[in-house]
Amino acid sequence: MTESLSAAEARRIHLAAQSLARRRPAGRPGPARFRAYLERQGVLQLDSVNVLARAHHLPLYSRFGPYDRDRFDAWLWGSAENFEHWGHEASVMPRDLLPALHHRMRRSSSWKARALGTLEAERPGLLDQVREAVAAHGPVTAADLEHLAPREGRRGPWWDESHVKTALEYLFMTGEVAASRADHFRRTYDAPERAWGHVGAHDGDAWALPPEDAQQALFDRALAATGIGTVRDLADHFRLTSPATSGTGPRGAAWAESAVERGLASWVDVEGWRDPALLASGAVDPGRATASSLLSPFDPLCWYRPRLLRMFGVDYRIEIYTPATKRAFGYYCLLFLHGDRFDARVDLKARRKEGVLSAEATWREPGRAPGGRRRDDAEVAVALAAELRLMAGWLGLDTIEVAPRGDLAAALADALEAA
Repeated sequence: MTESLSAAEARRIHLAAQSLARRRPAGRPGPARFRAYLERQGVLQLDSVNVLARAHHLPLYSRFGPYDRDRFDAWLWGSAENFEHWGHEASVMPRDLLPALHHRMRRSSSWKARALGTLEAERPGLLDQVREAVAAHGPVTAADLEHLAPREGRRGPWWDESHVKTALEYLFMTGEVAASRADHFRRTYDAPERAWGHVGAHDGDAWALPPEDAQQALFDRALAATGIGTVRDLADHFRLTSPATSGTGPRGAAWAESAVERGLASWVDVEGWRDPALLASGAVDPGRATASSLLSPFDPLCWYRPRLLRMFGVDYRIEIYTPATKRAFGYYCLLFLHGDRFDARVDLKARRKEGVLSAEATWREPGRAPGGRRRDDAEVAVALAAELRLMAGWLGLDTIEVAPRGDLAAALADALEAA
């Protein structure tokens, strides 16, 4: 008989798996907690947006509170435990997942084909030169190798990537060089033998998992990281998405059945969900969710928009690329998790030179979690104010300013003033 769960139970199980069901633990996180988080999630998304903080810094803060970002970066980039590649978009992952990413490095794509065609047509021989230079001198940045193909002017009206940068990115995507990060988030490139302890993906597959086994391993890891979800939900964690793996496709169904057969999960029906869900073995319902936290658009809880809408009633999009006059909520809105639901969203900006954390717009969350009651504006504003004070301290900002835009802005300003 298939187990049935309420929408609230499923929500709490997911939050618990994401380390977001309980108040933040005491103490400042260090490498042990960094390691535990990355091992559990399997993937930490990277992005260059820095209007508030680097994207990869925020998930750790959301779960564990203020920590030393320089210490985290030193561990993330300087440890042999991690590697960077295409997990959920550009990501850092635990080294034990490297064999599961080999097939992705070797897989053909339209971008790889275009990049290779461009380089062969416009700079024949450059790819070999760049590969040899990385092997001889790595780790290096693109700027270190620009002399191999000096620029002859801009290459396009919307982008200006040099031939050397294109070559390095092609070699990175195909597993022929390894990537990391230097100061100011600059990508560096090195020989796989030095960075990974393996030859590059193009030199052999002795260290690789076969594609079918690799995809199953990533699916299993997603199941443990999320606790509960439809096949589509789980497939998105490592972007195992294609017409064949979209959840109802044959591969997605095979991954799910394999997980059930091996005792990693069981099928459950969730109130209000159209598709059945997989419940990870060992996943727990904490009974009550007590965390309060701001989550960025690059947080794993927010990645998959259909799940966010189905589970929390939140219809969410990033408006960075939307013209300012057409933005509904703001340039870089973070969702405010309060208990087991999202009660607000706030467009945040760190004005570092002025020492100001600026709430450019503050809104009540228009969506409603299934079965959730609407809290009073003043209650939400007080909780959000406490979270903003904590974040400002973490970012080294002395002042919080609230712009008048948004239906919760006045209440937030009052709560900050009263504290």
